[in-house]
Amino acid sequence: MSTNEQIVRNFVSAWSRLDIDELADFFTQDGIYHNMMFDAVEGRDNIREFIKGFAGNWSEPDWELLNIAVNGQTVFTERVDRMMVNGKLVALPVCGVFELRDGKIAAWRDYFDLATYMNAAG
Repeated sequence: MSTNEQIVRNFVSAWSRLDIDELADFFTQDGIYHNMMFDAVEGRDNIREFIKGFAGNWSEPDWELLNIAVNGQTVFTERVDRMMVNGKLVALPVCGVFELRDGKIAAWRDYFDLATYMNAAG
């Protein structure tokens, strides 16, 4: 297993703790987080605030990593991100692309259907 793959596996696993500071610390200082239907968020501090905003009403997150592939500094994931949102279970199929630099996430792009999330979360 490559170092980059292990970093992404650790990041996916860290979501179960919902420790916003821990999650943000996976990123480079100039990191980018892009949920593809929204504008990209740039910079570790902005990513921290963005995660805090959307995950603030989550509990019991459990992200299942179905597949992972590595091409140099890029790691591709297929996941099912499960979490309770306002007391409702959401199971969201997601494909994520991570670009790593010096042991940190420099860019993270997630592709998913927002309607699936919104319908499940109510």
